[in-house]
Amino acid sequence: MSSFDDLPKRDRNHALDDETEAAFQALIAQSSDFVLQGSDRKDYGTDCQIEAVIDGHATNVRVHVQLKGTERALNADNSLSISVDRANLNYLIAQPYSFYVAYHAPTKSLRVSFVEAVLRQYEHSGKNWTVQRTLTIPFIEELTLERLARLADLARSGSRIARDSRIAQSTATPEALPGLLRTAMPQLHVPEDSALARQLAEQLYDSGADMVLSAAFEQLHAVLGADNDAMGFCYMAEINLGMGFQVPNTKRIESAVAHFRSKLATGRYQPGSLHYTIGNGLSALGREEEAKSLYMAALDDPDFAGTPEMAAQCYKNLGTSFERLGQEDIAAEHYREALRLSPNLPEAHNALAHYHHRNGRYEEALECFDRVVFTERQMGRPSAISGWRTNILFSLGDGRAAFREINRLLSEADDAPWIWLWCARQVAAFGRMSVETARLALPFWDRCIAAHPELGRARAERLLTSFYLRQEGEDVGSYDAFRSMFDQHIAKVDAEDAALPWDRLGHWAQDVDKWEEAEHCYRKAYELEGGHYGYCLGTALNFLGRYEESRPILAEQAEHLQPDAMSWFQLGVANGNAGRSTEAIAAYGKAIALDPDYDIAMFNLGGVHWNDGDLIAAARVWRKAIERFPDHALAAEVRDRLPLLMS
Repeated sequence: MSSFDDLPKRDRNHALDDETEAAFQALIAQSSDFVLQGSDRKDYGTDCQIEAVIDGHATNVRVHVQLKGTERALNADNSLSISVDRANLNYLIAQPYSFYVAYHAPTKSLRVSFVEAVLRQYEHSGKNWTVQRTLTIPFIEELTLERLARLADLARSGSRIARDSRIAQSTATPEALPGLLRTAMPQLHVPEDSALARQLAEQLYDSGADMVLSAAFEQLHAVLGADNDAMGFCYMAEINLGMGFQVPNTKRIESAVAHFRSKLATGRYQPGSLHYTIGNGLSALGREEEAKSLYMAALDDPDFAGTPEMAAQCYKNLGTSFERLGQEDIAAEHYREALRLSPNLPEAHNALAHYHHRNGRYEEALECFDRVVFTERQMGRPSAISGWRTNILFSLGDGRAAFREINRLLSEADDAPWIWLWCARQVAAFGRMSVETARLALPFWDRCIAAHPELGRARAERLLTSFYLRQEGEDVGSYDAFRSMFDQHIAKVDAEDAALPWDRLGHWAQDVDKWEEAEHCYRKAYELEGGHYGYCLGTALNFLGRYEESRPILAEQAEHLQPDAMSWFQLGVANGNAGRSTEAIAAYGKAIALDPDYDIAMFNLGGVHWNDGDLIAAARVWRKAIERFPDHALAAEVRDRLPLLMS
C-alpha cells in the first residue's frame, strides 16, 4: 500500500450529520409553507433558517432551526433525549418559534422540540438550571408537513402584527406617538403548543380581555385550528366586541355563528347557551329578527332559563333586538324583566336609562344610569355612562354637576379620543344657558384648545362664551385686551363658524364708540355669511356717513331678509342722507306701518318732507308725532324751532 493511500477517514458523525440535513431538506422540499434559506455560514447555534411563503411568495419571515442526529435507542416512552449546550438554547431563544429537529437514524424519522417549550420545562422544574453547561432536550412530537403548515401560519401572523405595530410607530408624528402607545394592544406571544394556547385563550376570555384576544385572533387560529373548541373563546370575544363599541369584524363573527351552530348537533353543550351565543352573533351582525328567534329559543330551554343571571342577560339582549326593530316599549318590558331576575345587571339599567332619555324622562334616566356599574369586560362603558349623565344633567339644568362629570371624563380622554369631542358638543349646546355654566365653560374651552389647538369650533365657542358673559354684565376685561386674544383665536376658526364671533365683536366695538372697528367686524361677518349680518353692517355705515354703501345692503335686508321696522328705518336713514327723498319717505312709511309706535321714524319722516321743501307734509307728520309722543326730545326741538309752523 502506497503512503499516498493513507487518507483521512470520514467518521460516522459526519455521515449522520449529512443524513440529518438531507432528511430535513427533503421534508422542507415537500412543504408548500416553507423554503430552505440555506445553512448559516457561521454557525453559532443555528444550522439553518427556513422562510415562510404564501402561495409561492417570499415573506422574509424566518424561523431558526438547529439539527441534531442520533443513532441511540428510543426511551421507554418512545421519546428521544439529546443534550445541547445551554448557550445554544440562549442563542436560539432570541428568535421567536426557533426549534430543534432530531433525526433518528434507525427509524429515519424527524422529531421537533421548540426552544420555548424547553425553556418552559426547565423554568418549571424547580431547579437552578441556569448554571448548567448542558441541557437535555426531549423529542416526542414528529415533525410533519401539517406541523410545518401550522408553524408557518403562526410565524406569519405574529410577524405581521409586529410589523404593523412597528410601521405605525415609525410613521407616527412625535406628537401622536404617546397616544398611539397608550391605545396599542399588547403584543401577545402565542405559544406553539395547542394545549397552552387553549389555556391562554380561556384565561384571557375569563378576565375580559376581548380586545387582546381579537388582536391575537390569527395567531390563536393558526395554533388551534378553526374547529377547535378553544376557538370558541376567540369567537365569543369577537361577538362581544361586535355588540359593544367596536366596529364588528363581520367575517370573524360569521365564522363564530357557524362554529357555534356546528356544536348544536354534538349534544355536548347546553342548547340554550348555544342559542344565546348564536343570537348574540346575529345581533352583532345586525340580523335582529334572527337574533330574536334564537334568544326566544334559549329562554325555552329550562336549564338555561333556570339560571337567573344568564336568563336576565338573554332578556336584556332580546329587548335590544326589539328596540332595534322599532318596538321600544316591548323592549323596555324585557329590560324590566331582566332586572327582576338580576336587579344589578348593568346592561339592563343602561338600556332602560337610554329608553327614558330618548323619551325626555331625564330624572328616570339619571336614576337608571346611577345604578350602572360595569365590570372590567365592558371596557369603555363607564366613560360612556358619564357621557350620557353629562347630557342629562345639562338637560335638567344642573350645569355644575354636569361639569363635574366632564372633569371626571377628561381624566380618561388620553385613552378615548371621543371624549373631548363629546364633551365639546355638550358644552357648546348647554354652556351658555346661564352665567354659572358659562363661567365653568370658559376654563373647559381653554383646556380643550390646549389639547386640540386645531379645533376651530372650540375657539369660536370660547369667544362666544366670553361675549355671553359680557352681555350678562360679567367683567371679561377691556375691549383692547380682548381684541388681542380674539385675533389669536379667530385666525384658526373655520369660516362657517367665524361670522357670529365677528358680529359679536362688532357690537362690543359699537358699545364703546369704536365705529370704524365695528364696521370692520360687521363687514367680516357679512362677507363670511351674508344674510342678516348685513343689517348691522348697514347701520354702522350709516353712522359713519357712508350712505351710498349702506343703501344696497339695507335694501336687501328690508325687502327680503329681515323685512321689519328697524330694517326699513335704517334704509330710510340711508336714502334720506343720500338725497333720495322719495325712497326715504317710502322706507319710513313702511317702518311706521310695521310699528306705529316707532317714534324716531315718524320724526325723521317729517324731516325728509321738510328737507324736500314740502312744509305742509312736514307739519302734518310732526303734529301727529308730537301728539303721539309729546315727551320725546325731538318733540320739544320741533316746538322750539318751528313755533309758527306748529301753531
